[in-house]
Amino acid sequence: MDLSQVKLIATDMDGTLLNSKSQVSDRFFELFEELRKHDIHFVAASGRQHHSIVKKLQSIRDNITIIAENGAITRQQEKELLVTPLPGHIVNETVSLLRPIEDAYIVLCGKERAYIETDNTAFENMFKEYYYEYTRVPDLTEIKDDKALKIAVYSFEGSEKNIYPHVRHLESSLQIKVSGENWLDVSSMDANKGHALQELQKLLKVKKEETLVFGDYNNDLEMMEQAYFSYAMKNAHPNVLNAARFQTLSNDEHGVEHILEKLLEARKMAVTGL
Repeated sequence: MDLSQVKLIATDMDGTLLNSKSQVSDRFFELFEELRKHDIHFVAASGRQHHSIVKKLQSIRDNITIIAENGAITRQQEKELLVTPLPGHIVNETVSLLRPIEDAYIVLCGKERAYIETDNTAFENMFKEYYYEYTRVPDLTEIKDDKALKIAVYSFEGSEKNIYPHVRHLESSLQIKVSGENWLDVSSMDANKGHALQELQKLLKVKKEETLVFGDYNNDLEMMEQAYFSYAMKNAHPNVLNAARFQTLSNDEHGVEHILEKLLEARKMAVTGL
């Protein structure tokens, strides 16, 4: 198998398509236009809020599929393809479990916007990068007019060390994902990037052998299983490096763009027969 067979590309955002300054390169947008000429469909798959992903990819938003909130919601041109909410009683129980933890900042990620209780300025300044649409409320368990997609928790000390031990016992019934150095996500069992990508593959009638994915953290592991061409970034978590079939350069070395260039070259050679 070679890259010329690829019909579907899905990439994580932070630590993958975005550099360390949370920027998308101009080169990526140039390559995206070339991908479109070859009818290759592009998917942005992130733990970020839908609005946040759109902000980063504004100029191409109408020509891509967006898997947001770690697979809890999938949209294409604002049309919802898949929504996997968290039941209300799970939200209440999980928020109550997380509140006593020191250095744990809880975000209730709704379909329409995010909600926070804290008034910690340092957290809020950082949080705005990932959640553009949000509201501060007195009690996260009292949100009634929005559908909860996931609960995200931030720890300045590190999510794997400070948050995960408190919630690991929930893994038999919920998705518990250390989705970044400081983030941990709690969502429904079917709400992950891999399941969302699998549903999209069915819709588009695309095989795993025709799918390419890029990722760097634990919330990308299920997505890796949905593609033959699974690429870990050089800066990826050890679990992702072990799970991926291939490796590319780091996010600050344009690792995604590097492989996209190879893909387009392979496609051109296949078309011309050279």
